Amino acid sequence: MNKFGMFIHWGIYAATGLHEQALARYNIPHEEYDALAKSFNPTEYDPEEWVLLAKNAGMKYICFTAKHHDGFCMWNTQYTDYNVMNTPYGKDTLKMLADACEKHGMLLSLYYSNPDWHHENGYNAFSTHQWRSRYPERADTKKYREYIKNQLRELLTGYGKIYTLFWDIPPHIQDESLNAYARSLQPEILINDRGWDKGDFSTPEREVPDGARFERMTEACQSVGEQAWGYRADEDYFSVRFLTQSIDKIMAMGGSYLLNVGPMANGKIPEKAHRIVERVGDWYVRMNGVLENHEPYPSIIRLQHTPCVATVKNGKTYLHLYEGCISSSINFDTAPAFPPKSARLVNDGRALGIRFGMLPGWGGRQGLAHGPILSVTDIPCDEFENEPLIIELTW
Repeated sequence: MNKFGMFIHWGIYAATGLHEQALARYNIPHEEYDALAKSFNPTEYDPEEWVLLAKNAGMKYICFTAKHHDGFCMWNTQYTDYNVMNTPYGKDTLKMLADACEKHGMLLSLYYSNPDWHHENGYNAFSTHQWRSRYPERADTKKYREYIKNQLRELLTGYGKIYTLFWDIPPHIQDESLNAYARSLQPEILINDRGWDKGDFSTPEREVPDGARFERMTEACQSVGEQAWGYRADEDYFSVRFLTQSIDKIMAMGGSYLLNVGPMANGKIPEKAHRIVERVGDWYVRMNGVLENHEPYPSIIRLQHTPCVATVKNGKTYLHLYEGCISSSINFDTAPAFPPKSARLVNDGRALGIRFGMLPGWGGRQGLAHGPILSVTDIPCDEFENEPLIIELTW
């Protein structure tokens, strides 16, 4: 599990233009919020556009929010009327996306919220994100888990092969039977750690952990928007530099990375979000696969004044300078005792210089030069100031 993917938060909350948790965060009355379903009609929804945007950006999978905290279901479920089939649109949006993914060789993952503010038995006093549950006095976790299990059967048998299952908001109730049931329906599925047991992989959200390698299978997630995951009309967007730095660090550490967009109520991805994905994808595609299916470098590599994660793929070493570099060279604090045969900047393919010798240094002992020190030189740091640099070394 070391892939780049697209996260998609989409539901009737898009019609508010506020946030995927608009019902709770803006204290919208339940009756007013439920009425959004009566006008939800995304006539411009074209799942192939979504899939091709992801594919052209180098992404290998899409994770779709089948049900968010509001309880509204984006597929043809038989277990609640609160679903996309009972809108003016009246089509199974998930089935349409699943078909587009299959057509274009894109893996499909599913997000499922444990909190459900609409279901009469959904309230869970042990968990978070519960304050807008409609019927807290009717809490019945046993009945609610049966509801979840029934919906899992629909999701995991009606939409082809599912790559991962993304539970959200840990229930703090142990019930290994739910993940076991999911695996009985999809034996190869990978399940995250926000569900009813520890699952298969960890899910850091909106953060980049320290370290050089994840100890456990990991999928990090971040949205193009700073404030929301679903559509927000007045969104504040992250810079491409910030996002590519995050992606490079996470994936160099061996993790997967989900980059989220929130489509509008009409089914279109906002123009600014669309452009960000394209620009991030331009960088990612130029990396030519070096962020995937690699191994950690077998020993420690430290550079002077430059954060770095080192990986190995196909016999070559890759230095991920996820924060860029401060000058036209990088100097090794720790490195092999002999220089590489060649160095190349993956960002544009140009050859870089190699130096193995003495450096004047900054205040060395008795003012003497430091060395011998291995350096990679002629790095065009100012030409790529808005993206991480990756340097390939051939020994």
